Amino acid sequence: MKIEKFKVLVFGAILIYFSCSEVGVNQTSDVNNESEFISAVDVSLYPKIELSSPVFKDNNGITISFLEFLKSKGINTIRIRLWVNPIDEHSSLSEVKSFSETLKSMGFNIYLTLHYSDTWADPGHQIIPQDWHNIPYSDLKDKVYNYTKMVVEQINPEIIQIGNEINNGFLHPEGHRYSEPSQFLELLNEGIQAVRDHSTGETEIMLHYAGHQGSDVFFNLVKDLDYDIIGLSYYPIWHGKSFSQLEQNLTQLSVLYNKKLMIAETAYPFTLGWNDWTNNIVGLEDQLILPDFPATPQGQKDFVQQLKAMMKDVEGGIGLSYWGAELIAWNGEESTAGSPWENQAMFDFNNQALPVLDVFESP
Repeated sequence: MKIEKFKVLVFGAILIYFSCSEVGVNQTSDVNNESEFISAVDVSLYPKIELSSPVFKDNNGITISFLEFLKSKGINTIRIRLWVNPIDEHSSLSEVKSFSETLKSMGFNIYLTLHYSDTWADPGHQIIPQDWHNIPYSDLKDKVYNYTKMVVEQINPEIIQIGNEINNGFLHPEGHRYSEPSQFLELLNEGIQAVRDHSTGETEIMLHYAGHQGSDVFFNLVKDLDYDIIGLSYYPIWHGKSFSQLEQNLTQLSVLYNKKLMIAETAYPFTLGWNDWTNNIVGLEDQLILPDFPATPQGQKDFVQQLKAMMKDVEGGIGLSYWGAELIAWNGEESTAGSPWENQAMFDFNNQALPVLDVFESP
């Protein structure tokens, strides 16, 4: 009887041990999931803006180091665009590599968006790099592979986009989604394969679609490609004002394609005013989500807070990235070639931090 009682006690202790261990694992997993939520900002133009020696301030008006302040507010990832051969050094490989090294030394993760163009790439503009014009299609595939290989080997980002807002394809006309769908997929695959072959870390690959309506059709087209993250842009001015519709479409994407989900770009104004003579992209009340999110500092904060909460609730949601956090009116108050985004930056017209930054340091 004593032996049998001992066996029972031992067996019970083992059950309790493994039961506690399982709870511990789950609890640790929850903590890890929280810490891994990607709180990102795109500050691609900061190296250029920094040359004008702007004075950034915290919420109390005290002068700060811009990047160190972002880090202190809970931002863990910096998104940077990369152009192939831009007209100046900005967004070039040399600048982006140097900027990335600085950011990595500060503890930021790097989220790199390859435009595969010498300038802006978006649904309406996918201009092939000048040096890649008029070459045979087979050579263009090699260009995509070798260029992506070079970038990955030199920067080794945590996240990399193969193209930017590629709703209609990229590298037009050869990689047009509608006129050359098979070539579009082949060119995408060249970039993807280069990352898989040459990343020394665990670089995750994102495919990026602007908006959410119609995204299911796009991601069905690319369903056989080897990528990790579905990235969406969400700007109410272009992509609708319904948070519920956005959430429904995110949920549908998660169910259909079993991928991680991220808001790759978003922004919202804290005012409809301006701080230079450059026309702003958002400047009218009918471009806002009213009455929930007025163009005020609190309205801007509430918009991002709700979007963050949504991404935490949606199955597969891993984070969001705020675009243009740095885009103050750096070029002077009377500049007509300054910032079209200063009323959507994360710093006000006195370069003082706005409440929206608090969203990134909150759970």
